Amino acid sequence: MPTSFSPCGQPPSSSPRGSPPPPALAAKLIASHFSGPVYTLDLTLANATSGTLKIAGQVDNGCGRIPAWLTVDKATNSVYCFDESWYGSGVLAQFAADDQAVLTPKAQAPTLGNSVFGALYGGDDDKGFVVTAEYSPSTITTYKLPLSASSKPVQKLSFTMPKPGPRPDRQDKPHPHAAFLDPTKEFMVVPDLGADVTRIFKINKATGELTACPTAASLSGDGPRHGEFLETKGGLRYYSLNEVASSVGMYNVTYAGEGGCLTLDLVQTLSTFGDRKGQTTEKAAELRIAGDFLYASNRNDQKFGKELDSLAIFKLDTAGEGTMSFMELTNSHGFFPRPFQINKAGDLVAIGGQTTANVAVVVRDAATGKLGPLVANINLPPRGTYMGEDGLSAVLWYE
Repeated sequence: MPTSFSPCGQPPSSSPRGSPPPPALAAKLIASHFSGPVYTLDLTLANATSGTLKIAGQVDNGCGRIPAWLTVDKATNSVYCFDESWYGSGVLAQFAADDQAVLTPKAQAPTLGNSVFGALYGGDDDKGFVVTAEYSPSTITTYKLPLSASSKPVQKLSFTMPKPGPRPDRQDKPHPHAAFLDPTKEFMVVPDLGADVTRIFKINKATGELTACPTAASLSGDGPRHGEFLETKGGLRYYSLNEVASSVGMYNVTYAGEGGCLTLDLVQTLSTFGDRKGQTTEKAAELRIAGDFLYASNRNDQKFGKELDSLAIFKLDTAGEGTMSFMELTNSHGFFPRPFQINKAGDLVAIGGQTTANVAVVVRDAATGKLGPLVANINLPPRGTYMGEDGLSAVLWYE
């Protein structure tokens, strides 16, 4: 670590000789809990490896009954929250953030519930519509922005499969789990955990309509859940986090030309545990890329002790074809690390422990890709139950 540290890229502040510099407010985070609250968190740093997290704001029941996912639009000071309610109805919520990132409910739209993910897309600024992924109904649904109580779906797409997959307890039917835009923002990819495919759609930016392209297959039993695109010297690549198999797949991305479809071709698949396969009780959760490194969260491996799961780190050949090399497992400082995100500066990682209902912030070395000491940790009760859909659901940097 450097001998001096200045958070957020600011020059070190002067202080009287012999007295320590005052703590610096480093960042704001937004977190949600499956029991209903959505929090604003303040991260304050005393030095490069020590700080505190505290609750700066809290909204109860502003995102329905089971907030599951968050999307930040810093340009409009907005936070969108997606309700995983299993009770036949739910909400899609928008919050306004003030200059301290404290949230105020702004709008809600009714949904059928069970939304596990959402993303903005389309329109003149690629923020004209929002898509939600519904896990058990096997659907994705789109809505026009801005939201209101009278908002209705623009489009609802339902998926089927002829028979259960190789893991019928997890792959009994299609389970769309996310929706991501490609770098051109002309296409949307939807990982389908149940059907072992990544669904691809062409976007009509004016109307928000999605038109299906041919799907991209994963390995049998992979269970794709999340993903991210990356431009390498060898071309554009897509990396898929596979929950069921606890693995990451790397795909070559090609475009068929004007009017054509985006295609994904699987090139490489590696376990998120390095030299062993994931067990049936272990579940990979999320994937993030920063620089030449890819990170994936593992739930229920307890690699670092009781209720201390891991993050996997991979080195990416960004100067070549984008292939992955497993590096190591590192401590997530929580149990069932469902969400995590790297800050824009690339020097801190926020990790959400679902079952332990905590947010941990750790140091990241951008040069080596390794994660370092625990900087700060906060518990946001109530604690989740083992293998339950409760506890902490999401955490994001608000920047």
